[in-house]
Amino acid sequence: MLALLVLHTVAALVAVPLVRLLDRRAFPLLALAPLATTVWAAVQGPAVLDGRGPVQVVPWVPSLGAELAFRLDPLSWVLTLLVGGVGALVLVYCGGYFPAGDPRTARFAAVLTGFAGAMTGLVLADDLVQLYVFWELTTVFSYLLIGHDAAKRTARRAATQALVVTTFGGLAMLVGMVVLGQAAGTYRVSEVLAAFPTGTGATVAVVLLLAGALSKSALVPLHFWLPAAMAAPTPVSAYLHAAAMVKAGVYLVARFAPAAAQLPAWQVTVLALGLTTMLLGGYRSLRQHDLKLLLAYGTVSQLGFLVVLVGAGTRAAMLAGTALLVAHATFKAALFLVVGIVDHQTGTRDLRELSGLGRRMPLLGAVGTVAALSMAGVPVTVGFVAKEAAYEAFLHERPWVLAVLVAGSVLTAAYSARFVWGAFCRKPGVADTTAARPGAALLLPPLLLAAATLLLGPLSGFLDVPAALVAQQLPDDGEPLQHLGLWHGFTPALGLTALTLAAAAALFLLRERVSRAQDRVPVVADADRAYRRTVRVVDRIAVEVTGATQRGSLPLYLASILLVVVVVPGGALVWNRPWPADVVVADSAGQVLVGAVVIAAAVLTVRARRRLRAVLLAGVTGYGTTLLFVLHSAPDLALTQALAETLTLVVFVLALRRLPPHFSARPLLTSRGVRVGIGVLVGACTSAFALVAAGARVAVPTSVDLPQWAYDYGGGRNVVNVTLVDVRAWDTMGEISVLLVAATGVASLVFHRRRSPGAVAAAPPEPAPERVSGDGTVSPERRSVVFEVVTQLTFHAVVVFSVYLVFAGHNAPGGGFAGGLVAGLALVVRYLSGGRREFDTAVPISAGWLLGLGLFLSAGTGLVGILLGGNVLQTAIIEWDLPVLGHVKLVTSLFFDVGVYLLVLGLVVDVIRSLGTEVDRQIEEHDEADPSDDDVPEEALAR
Repeated sequence: MLALLVLHTVAALVAVPLVRLLDRRAFPLLALAPLATTVWAAVQGPAVLDGRGPVQVVPWVPSLGAELAFRLDPLSWVLTLLVGGVGALVLVYCGGYFPAGDPRTARFAAVLTGFAGAMTGLVLADDLVQLYVFWELTTVFSYLLIGHDAAKRTARRAATQALVVTTFGGLAMLVGMVVLGQAAGTYRVSEVLAAFPTGTGATVAVVLLLAGALSKSALVPLHFWLPAAMAAPTPVSAYLHAAAMVKAGVYLVARFAPAAAQLPAWQVTVLALGLTTMLLGGYRSLRQHDLKLLLAYGTVSQLGFLVVLVGAGTRAAMLAGTALLVAHATFKAALFLVVGIVDHQTGTRDLRELSGLGRRMPLLGAVGTVAALSMAGVPVTVGFVAKEAAYEAFLHERPWVLAVLVAGSVLTAAYSARFVWGAFCRKPGVADTTAARPGAALLLPPLLLAAATLLLGPLSGFLDVPAALVAQQLPDDGEPLQHLGLWHGFTPALGLTALTLAAAAALFLLRERVSRAQDRVPVVADADRAYRRTVRVVDRIAVEVTGATQRGSLPLYLASILLVVVVVPGGALVWNRPWPADVVVADSAGQVLVGAVVIAAAVLTVRARRRLRAVLLAGVTGYGTTLLFVLHSAPDLALTQALAETLTLVVFVLALRRLPPHFSARPLLTSRGVRVGIGVLVGACTSAFALVAAGARVAVPTSVDLPQWAYDYGGGRNVVNVTLVDVRAWDTMGEISVLLVAATGVASLVFHRRRSPGAVAAAPPEPAPERVSGDGTVSPERRSVVFEVVTQLTFHAVVVFSVYLVFAGHNAPGGGFAGGLVAGLALVVRYLSGGRREFDTAVPISAGWLLGLGLFLSAGTGLVGILLGGNVLQTAIIEWDLPVLGHVKLVTSLFFDVGVYLLVLGLVVDVIRSLGTEVDRQIEEHDEADPSDDDVPEEALAR
């Protein structure tokens, strides 16, 4: 079963180049994918009917219990045959329907083939989440197919409408599936149905499932999207709206009916909406002059009929529903294809303009008439067999349902007669329509479908076997199950059929009076108009909400986010009060002292008027955190925190050179009070979160065993470093990737040049030729000879020390991140002492090479693990006894750490080149342009 889905996927992927190579001749080749599905299902028929249908389970993520589960039972077998068989015929039909050389045909072929695969996966899925994924795939594919002609506004609007309505229902269905899966303890459909949960939650879940099913199958009040979808090409209507997409909702109702049909909410929803839809669709169909719209509203009516039958909860009704499912797919697909031929050959679908077409195209007329007779339920056809079984199912119970079904069937037979008369009969006062004879590619698919709907009547015994198996999945109601057949004697059901056809004939003969009477009936409610009004209201609300909240004010955004944090989780803390019993304020006086300094620095930071003062005070909070790490005996964290804080300060100071020395005007006193209040509340909530989280621990901390695990599995004694490069190496890989992207983004913004059209953007400056320190690249007022000499003496030692930190970090404080920061700070000092040309001399390589090489080395370490038969980023420990060095132990995660070192170093180089040397160059250009301008950036730099 998985192979069939792969086949459809491959066919969809090769469809575009195949159609571009072979044009319309590619469609029969693409039809092989759904044809293979049909042949496979036919081969599996004996096993399925014998209760031994195939089941396939493919593990996906075993640790999460995720798997791909497929099952072929009688219900899915019937749907698979329909989806595959009709899909293959529609694809063959497309070869004669679309004009040669149309560039849009390639995409259409790919999407239609993909839709066939998604629909196949939907009916075979035995997992709720998997079923939902295929469900939404059909929604997306239908959106693309309905909007095939994107130049037409009606097509775009219809596609969007179908997407919105069916996606809304799909989301509701997803919630219901999650509730069911959680309540049942499994997401396997077969297991959920075998042990269906009970209670209010299950009832709510069932209603949500029905919301998805009824939106997909276009039941009232969400029926309006299907007639609008007739803007799609006719093959789409013949497949999606006759045999595939709209059948998904009917399939879902039939699938869950054995377990949920006895719930009162199910009965009320299915019967009320199904019967209303049947009547409304038939009534609206009699008013249509477009043959395609006539069939569209007829489809809405038949879908309501189908949902009533498969959802009624009795075996007899399910038997009739299965038969009608097959009958509707064959006759309605044939009718849509016939309308496509009429439109294709005559250029119109208006029944008021068509006349005498049956004489000019007698074979097409015969095909359309046979399909329409089946839709009307005329004896000998499979439509008659299904409709008589439906009457029989409600003869002895729920007579009011039977009455509505008879009324709806009268309307069905009447619009069937209207279709045949409008498409093929001669009309007084209307000239005979001229039309060319259709080709074999156009005529063969509807001919085969009409033959099927005609032959399945006498051969209904073959259909009776799978339909009875589907019906027997429902609880036994004690009533004998009548078999499908053409003749059961002179029964009340046969009498109702005769009454239905007689009443329909009267409606057709009085069609002019009926039409005038319909015109006088006022439109009480229009679902399509209600949808448009709802969309306009939602759009207006969105505009108002956006205008009220998205004002471009950063303080407003931050206040909104922080207030949500205070109100929602903070309110939960106040309400539940889960405070720990024993709280230790501090372990030593040193922690209290450092904490007081950090608090004072934070308060002074927000009160500072100068930017540089605020940056330095913010740095005090960072260094205070470093001291707290030291007091908690975490030297590795303290080292990293101190280095990162120092580099952050440098970056801030470099950026401040292009900013005014003072902050903008301080806010009003009231605004300051609000900000202080929000800050205090957020701080209190954050402290409370930390306190509750620490006190809520009941299990033994993982950190107890981490040192031994780090040595046994990671080969190192530094728990922090082993965790970064081994245990959570994937997280580290993601973090360094983010660093690379951030560095690239910052450099792109800083090195951006304003240019005239046609000008070439300036590239970052190339490294200058080697120069000695103090060659005039630093202005005399900023130059310090002592600083330059000390830098020259210590630079190389610091770089060597940074390399030592990389190699020693697996067993001692250090690591690639700390080493990269140390080397980066050495380069910062080199830049500050000698200027931008001195820095270019010290680093004659671009930051991009360092960043790319670091990421490549880290990622390559992970790939090597796969090549050696292990997992991604798996660490290997290699030990040797060398003559001079003695016992040597090498851990392969060291190479990952070297990649981190290079990437951090590249990040620092990129920051210095962008915020340092590039800003220097901009200041120099500014000074050369206006030497007398004592601007703010220079003043800030002097400070």
